[in-house]
Amino acid sequence: MKGFVAGLAMVLVTGAANAATVEERYNSSCTFCHASGAAGAPISHDEAAWKPRMEKGMDTLVKHVEEGFNAMPPKGMCNDCSDEEYRALIEYMSKSK
Repeated sequence: MKGFVAGLAMVLVTGAANAATVEERYNSSCTFCHASGAAGAPISHDEAAWKPRMEKGMDTLVKHVEEGFNAMPPKGMCNDCSDEEYRALIEYMSKSK
């Protein structure tokens, strides 16, 4: 039993260590378009650019990410992100640094 508990603890610690931060997720997927405004993407941390989008509501924005919207491909270059991660990424990009 002690071996099982120790093994489970190791898996949990390893999983936590592998969890990407919002900034890491942004840098590996969103930055390609949102840093430069490519194809009309709202520029990260430009609250004025994000304001009309945020007014549509988070559920709509997450749906746009999942399905693709305008030039953004489905999943927005983050195929393994959860809805919670999409929400966190949108919040991260929509706020000034």
